[in-house]
Amino acid sequence: MKTWMPDLSRSSGPRYMAIADVIEMDLRSGHLVVGDRLPPQRELAKRLEIDFTTVARGYVEAQKRGLVSTHVGRGTFVTGGVEKERLGFVSNAAPDPRRSAAIDLSMNMPPEPDDPELIARMREGLSSVATNMISLLRYQGFGGAGMDKDAAASWLSRRGLVPSQERIFVTPGAHPALLAIFGMLAKPGEIVFSENITYPGMRSIAAQLGLNLIGLPMDEHGIVPEAFAQACERSKPKALYLNPTLQNPTTLTIPQKRREEICAVARKYHVPIVEDDAYGFIPLHSPAPLAAMAPDLTWHIGGLAKCIGAGLRLAFVVAPDTKAAWPFISAMRANNVSASPLTVALATRWIEDGTADSILRFIRTEAAARQDMVATILPEGSYRADPISFNIWLPLGQGWTRSTFGSHMRTSGLGVVASDAFTVDGAAAEAVRVCLGGPISRAKLRGALEFMGHALEGSPERVGTFF
Repeated sequence: MKTWMPDLSRSSGPRYMAIADVIEMDLRSGHLVVGDRLPPQRELAKRLEIDFTTVARGYVEAQKRGLVSTHVGRGTFVTGGVEKERLGFVSNAAPDPRRSAAIDLSMNMPPEPDDPELIARMREGLSSVATNMISLLRYQGFGGAGMDKDAAASWLSRRGLVPSQERIFVTPGAHPALLAIFGMLAKPGEIVFSENITYPGMRSIAAQLGLNLIGLPMDEHGIVPEAFAQACERSKPKALYLNPTLQNPTTLTIPQKRREEICAVARKYHVPIVEDDAYGFIPLHSPAPLAAMAPDLTWHIGGLAKCIGAGLRLAFVVAPDTKAAWPFISAMRANNVSASPLTVALATRWIEDGTADSILRFIRTEAAARQDMVATILPEGSYRADPISFNIWLPLGQGWTRSTFGSHMRTSGLGVVASDAFTVDGAAAEAVRVCLGGPISRAKLRGALEFMGHALEGSPERVGTFF
């Protein structure tokens, strides 16, 4: 094929949309065929006398439509929506597009497994669970059967926790567990502490329950113990919420010494700790959970959404003692009755046969590879991240605001969330969380990061972004 040169006048949309439109038109007309290599983005931008960012957005839009695929080091190729068939990834039962298209890029998701052998193991576990389908469609007792709690105990032991079975509960996700725990610990109008930049779900739960959520000052190691103590002197907090490992969104991990200092303050002022350990299983080596340092004060929530899969919707909750467990059971039953027996059985099977460990290893490896990619594209020191986190925390400059930057990145395939969603007290900083996981492939991620890096090199006006 001779060098492709799109006639953008054939589309009435914005120029970046016109590029994707013309690719689709030329594919239908036969001017482009599957396997054709498109011109490099900078080369095409020069030929069309338009900004590189416009071409990059056009290629990203074409990728979203399934028209092209980018391969690192090779270029962008026309696929015509048949990329998966050519690569041999089609099963006899194709995914329902009505479900596969329902993706929320604003959620901080782990990278999705793409290893055929691992996927086969996951399917084998699902098939095994299906042999007990009828019994799993019945109501089950709350908190999991004995074998499920044994599996939970085995999984939690990877974090150095060895609670009795009476203190372990299998729940339908971390969010319902948090809602039940804070509904027990605090009444409307009462004070709960958290990091000043914290998980948005905690802000939603506090608002739902009518709690007065107060954000504590933070440094590079997490909340400042002295500020925590001073706040306890001024107020009578009913609980402290922390996301201490690979914190969402800043990716910081509270070091061991700081954890000990926080626990000492909590013990002095009799403040229960709610430990959201969503990412605690991701690092190979991380500090001991707060629940291991102050088990009598701490509600520990070990969610599976970030270390196995966001759609699994399960969490293992460890209560401080058996006395605290009874009101928790009542609260959870009122809200959720129980976790789905089918989902619980699948998680138990995957933990018992080692599939869960294989998924976790994949997530660690892929997250590290994606962070390495970020490091090659964005300047050192321009963002905050952990070498194994699913996201980066990106302060903005060069005239970018969190609003203009989020709008500019909307078509890139990356999930970008403004700092407003995470800020408890005070004005939100000009910063965004950028998600690197979920369904986006490495190749598409590289293209999106390059698009982002180009934008950050200049101002909104320079890259042609107007609002």
